[in-house]
Amino acid sequence: MARYALTDVHGCSQTLKALVLDQLKLQKTDELYILGDLVNKGPDSKGVIDFIVHLQKQHYNVQCLRGNHDQMLLNAAKKGDAALNLTPTEKELLLQSFDIRDLAHLPVKYIAFLKELPYYLELPDYFLVHAGFDFKQSDIFKDKDAMLNIRGYNPDPVKLNYKRLLHGHTPTALFSIKKSVSHTDYKVNLDAGCVYYKNASYGNLVALDLDSQELFVQQNQDRPYPVARKS
Repeated sequence: MARYALTDVHGCSQTLKALVLDQLKLQKTDELYILGDLVNKGPDSKGVIDFIVHLQKQHYNVQCLRGNHDQMLLNAAKKGDAALNLTPTEKELLLQSFDIRDLAHLPVKYIAFLKELPYYLELPDYFLVHAGFDFKQSDIFKDKDAMLNIRGYNPDPVKLNYKRLLHGHTPTALFSIKKSVSHTDYKVNLDAGCVYYKNASYGNLVALDLDSQELFVQQNQDRPYPVARKS
């Protein structure tokens, strides 16, 4: 049995499949945790969810968290396209993926899937969350907005029962992730900026073996598609 964590797939379904099937060679006895931002920006948001649901129906142990872009898609399905903070090109990729003209027609099964996503998970030795926690608060588990959006924070080990914290949300150069993992840093960001393949330091989807600390790196397999450089 192995345990893996990855994050910020952002509609890159072929990259996710290559990492999970070809590199991890996921087994039904394994645990796979995806730390949010399944959708938006990339070319195949629908395909990412479809692949995850397929694995779950085949009784693979795949658990996903809610990211800010997953929440954004939920908001847009309810309030309209104006709730999407995306470029016109990114919005078009999203609509094309689901074969719809506007988010009011997002199929109910995808809305139901996104609504079920938890904000964080606690394992015996890790906390998993999309962005992080606001450690300035007395109860860090109440602020759902922080779990989706916070950046630039320092963790308080006491409030996490001295468990390590794995998160995504902020694209990070691959060498920084490797350094963080090799030093067994208390807080590890696993967002290697998969969707931003035009940036030399990004364009990878990475998975961490939670026990061996081995890092699996998968270069973006969904290119080419129109995407802005990450500034």
